[in-house]
Amino acid sequence: MISAPSFAEVLRRHRHAAHLTLEQLAEASGVSARTLSDMERGRSKGPQHRTVTALADALGLADTDREQLVELAREGRLRDHWTRPTGLCELPRSVDDFTGRVAELAWANELMRAGDASSAPGVALITGSAGLGKTTLTVRAAHALRPDFPHGVFFLDLFGMSAQPMPAGEALDLLLRALGMTDPQISGDVAGRASLYRSLLRDRSALVVLDNAASEEQVRPLLPGGGAGKALVTSRRLLAGLEGVRRLSLGPLPLLEATELLTGILKDRGASDEGSAVGQLAQLCGGLPLALRIAGNRLVSRPGWNAADLAARLANEERRLDQLSAGDLKIATAFGLSYEQLANATRRLFRRLALVPGRDFDAALAAVVGGTSIEGAWDALDELVDLGLLQDSALGRYRFHDLVRLFARDRLREEEPGAERDALTVTMTSWLLRMATTAGRWFDPLYGRPDQADPDLAHLPSLEKADHWLRVNADNWLSALRHAASIGRFAAVLDCAESMDWFSDQWMHAPHWYEVFTLGAEAAAALGDPARQAQQLNMLAWVHLVPREDLETTLRYTAQAIDLATRSGATVQIALAHHHAGGALRRLGRLDEAIAAETQAARIHMANGDMDRYCHCLGALGTCLRDAGHYTKALEQYLDMLALLNDDRSGITPSVAAFTRPIALARVGECLGLLGRRAEAIIKLTEAVSLMKQAQLPVPQARALETLAALLSEENRTDESRHTYARAAEVYEAIGDAEASGRCRDLANA
Repeated sequence: MISAPSFAEVLRRHRHAAHLTLEQLAEASGVSARTLSDMERGRSKGPQHRTVTALADALGLADTDREQLVELAREGRLRDHWTRPTGLCELPRSVDDFTGRVAELAWANELMRAGDASSAPGVALITGSAGLGKTTLTVRAAHALRPDFPHGVFFLDLFGMSAQPMPAGEALDLLLRALGMTDPQISGDVAGRASLYRSLLRDRSALVVLDNAASEEQVRPLLPGGGAGKALVTSRRLLAGLEGVRRLSLGPLPLLEATELLTGILKDRGASDEGSAVGQLAQLCGGLPLALRIAGNRLVSRPGWNAADLAARLANEERRLDQLSAGDLKIATAFGLSYEQLANATRRLFRRLALVPGRDFDAALAAVVGGTSIEGAWDALDELVDLGLLQDSALGRYRFHDLVRLFARDRLREEEPGAERDALTVTMTSWLLRMATTAGRWFDPLYGRPDQADPDLAHLPSLEKADHWLRVNADNWLSALRHAASIGRFAAVLDCAESMDWFSDQWMHAPHWYEVFTLGAEAAAALGDPARQAQQLNMLAWVHLVPREDLETTLRYTAQAIDLATRSGATVQIALAHHHAGGALRRLGRLDEAIAAETQAARIHMANGDMDRYCHCLGALGTCLRDAGHYTKALEQYLDMLALLNDDRSGITPSVAAFTRPIALARVGECLGLLGRRAEAIIKLTEAVSLMKQAQLPVPQARALETLAALLSEENRTDESRHTYARAAEVYEAIGDAEASGRCRDLANA
């Protein structure tokens, strides 16, 4: 049988074919002549990917020859990493500074110490991504369990991340020998070995630790069949096909435990003196025990270093993975072993997902980034979750661990040209802006439902879906908006910012509206469009009026908007600027000016036939009258407004009416209460609160609940009042108003 050529042989053959000396190839590739000599003599069997790529370029290799050289180097790296020890499955030592994982250890101990009743599973499966300490945890648990297993505790590495995981037959041979069997007793076929193995474990109180399992097919013959024997299995894969096992999915260490682990590793060098720097270092390691171990070992082996210096190095994302390296411990190597297991299409998607700017993403965005179908994205995402390279949630969202994202970004830079990365970023940015713009326009009466024939927009089949998409993807589309602005795509930026006009009312306390509308205003200015610039300035006026409550800034923006809108004849924007100015003037106590501004706005909207905005101005006028103490006039204004909202022929858009009606009802209730008509007020406010809850309007709902609670108290309906104050406190807390929440909670408990 002819053996396959080695990396050394193939490299030497290609160099000779190119008529190059070692020195000439070294100069052409940038790889030292000494390193090349080590490779050709077989001393370096698995050079890094970037080195092999440089050699292939220098040798002018293409297609099959290039792929062969790259693959031989990859196999060499894996063989070097997975050099298999011999022995009788002795359990490795447990680290002295093991920290945390109390609940996980208790879970393993309880499960392994359960009786041999058929109902008690004899197998515990611990899964999780690279670097989470699955092996360390399992070895720790196994040492603690030794007294409970008098017939022995055995450990076997199944090399699940190797290019050639240990075959089940070979694993059974080693385990049977560890259990005392001799050659004549061990069958030649896997089925016979598995049968003997199960029979031994049925009667022997032994614990078998099967570390780093590759697949269900590999590990299934190695599991006890019931009885006294037990098994602890670890794997980076989920091994979802295994039946009759108890599962534990391992996650990163909480920050407190991560800090304790790092402090324990550093105990001999006085880590307590380094205080917050150790905590910062633990946070940068993302709760991964392997990363913490590497960081700790680097500091222990270099007494002249301190935690603050290493934390400063790790703070640089560009260098963080390189810094998390100590001897043969490298966090990137751990991730790389999982990466090597992936199919080529999944590797491509994995590294390209590093371009996603937000904290998480869904399959639709993954399909765009990966340049694949939604079905292809699902398959690849499942594979990535299965190997622990991505985390998923019940909501269909996926996210990277911070260090895994950096690894994916490094793979992207290493394996895909800069021009392709830039093109991918443009494609992703365009898709996100298009989706965000369409989702925002769902709320605009001029647009509404998008064209469902477009397959991308099929993800937005309803107002509710559009609302959900905008909220969960806010990090992504906002980053896309920033990127588009930075590369001068002003028309797309402005379209997106304008589409958020009506949606911003639904999510008025979101933190990013100032940035959205600032980018919109700058884009309009760059395009030389004063009318649209005035619109964005009006949105900035709204931001400072409602979410930020910076009234003087609101007036500055409205003055600029009126100037631009007047010069361009944009009467709608003139009216909106007066309306926002009226709101700011009212809160500043300048009520006569506020009434004049709102009256002017209402006149323009009525003349334009814009009944939606005319209705808003009526409400604002009512509020001005209420604040001025003219409760009867204010009530009349609100009742006129409510009549318009309830009139199908008024010209008000149904969605706008549905949004505004509960607010108008609440204002009617407030005025009735101020006029001493408490019973009527309670009825109106109760109805308003119910409608606000249905329409998901938490800000006005909280205020209406607080007003209702006060009226109930005045009517001596004490229990109802306390309950309503408590509800108001919950809603205020949900929208982040801690002061109002505390005030209502105190009144509820009074």
